[in-house]
Amino acid sequence: MPIVAPPLVALATCREFPLLDEDDQLLIPALARVGVDAVPVVWTDDSVDWFAFDAVVLRETWDYSEVRDAFLAWIDRVAAQTLLLNRADLVRWNTDKRYLRDLAAAGIPIVPTHFVEPGDDPRSWASAGIPSAEIVVKPAVSCGSRGTARHHVDDDGEAIEQHIADILGEDRVVMVQPYLEAVDTDGETALLYFDGVFSHAIRKGPLLARGAESERVEGLFLREQIDPREPSAREREVADQVVAAIPGDVPLYARVDLIPDRDGSPVLLELELTEPSLFLLHDDNAAGRLASAIAARIA
Repeated sequence: MPIVAPPLVALATCREFPLLDEDDQLLIPALARVGVDAVPVVWTDDSVDWFAFDAVVLRETWDYSEVRDAFLAWIDRVAAQTLLLNRADLVRWNTDKRYLRDLAAAGIPIVPTHFVEPGDDPRSWASAGIPSAEIVVKPAVSCGSRGTARHHVDDDGEAIEQHIADILGEDRVVMVQPYLEAVDTDGETALLYFDGVFSHAIRKGPLLARGAESERVEGLFLREQIDPREPSAREREVADQVVAAIPGDVPLYARVDLIPDRDGSPVLLELELTEPSLFLLHDDNAAGRLASAIAARIA
């Protein structure tokens, strides 16, 4: 009988992490254990034949935000040639954080967010009634907290206006949110879902020093303090609601980032469906669960 080769999966990454990061390297042996071969592939490598893969799983494509149009064109090409995870339409929706409007309209509690569009007055944020002495300003298309900074509304007026103007000057949408101080003590809770099923959760420590950015790894993302965390019942409830509100079919993976509001209730900061760190190192069985979900999608 002829030997049948196992399915082959590309784990899409960027040039800065051609072999994946330590976390996602766990996926390769985990996939092998369920009969799937996997290799890291740089998404911007024009020599790659994407037809050769049974699936392409988006992982460390962390440089996409500076070239989003090219990235979206690439995902459309890949999706026309093989199975892309997550789906191209979902990635298109999720790579612009104005998706928060859709989730708020669906009844999801989100961090209050004011959007400043290109052509708007950079000072318009001041009339948005953001209930906070400190705010966070960032682009609506960003990855790894690039272009994000924390400002005090009384002390940093000129810096806020300049920060917003700089982002608008690049023809990008700006987000202005209150800085919720509970994140300094409680951190963020990131809940991971594979095929719509809760897998594990971690705590992320606070990232933003006021008026400045913290240390970056390979220029792509802020260094984070990560620890395993057992989410509260209310956090699970909100995160389940977020995953249920994702448009279309259930994604392969979803990361729901929650922080406490001033009343201590969890609110959505971000829903990550494109290239999130999945923190496989922080749960002994997480890589195996994700590998099984990938294998099931291919089957």
